[in-house]
Amino acid sequence: MRVIIVGCGRVGASLADRLTAEGHEVHIIDRSPQARRRLSAGFSGQFHEGNGFSRSLLESAGIEHADAFVAVTSGDSSNVVSARTAKEVYRVPIVLARIFDPRRADIYRDLGIPTIAGVSWAVHQIHQRLLHRHLSPEFSFGNGETLLIRSELPAYFAGRRLAELDVDGEIRVVEATRAGRSFVPAHSTLAVGGDLVTFTVAATALGRLRGFLDKELGT
Repeated sequence: MRVIIVGCGRVGASLADRLTAEGHEVHIIDRSPQARRRLSAGFSGQFHEGNGFSRSLLESAGIEHADAFVAVTSGDSSNVVSARTAKEVYRVPIVLARIFDPRRADIYRDLGIPTIAGVSWAVHQIHQRLLHRHLSPEFSFGNGETLLIRSELPAYFAGRRLAELDVDGEIRVVEATRAGRSFVPAHSTLAVGGDLVTFTVAATALGRLRGFLDKELGT
């Protein structure tokens, strides 16, 4: 997996070291050349000096072919700008951002960008979200036996019928949002890259749904 990390502070450096140790291709960006010192001697990725929302720099780091983008600078504004650029301009499949001011959480949520806070907790959570799709229920019914979950479809599913994700009695596609417009898919509706899909899923089938959506990442 190719991952671009903006911000080589404690979180960014720790995450970069961990990912390269696992064999992933990592490009980390920071405005300060001294930030490189936070990386371990065993870091095998590439360090890029510059601004994390510079398109020329992002392109030199290979963002057009990136599987994931993580913004973990010390500034919320910088994180939201770079994360939004990665998501909206370059259509990076997984975009995550660190947040310091909880009042800004709504901004990220409206943009469809998951947020992380903390240091050691942030490294762990970002690592998990990169490699395993976390499905957080939007709503639950009864005593939690049935869940309502939204997730962006992985690229491998484009061109296939959304109905192929249905599993009788366990998983059902009930809504899709495409280019900002919501609709109820027909049995013949084909998936398009970037579709945000709502599922009703039995709590006991959550692992099965995660398996469908994680397939592209090989997890």
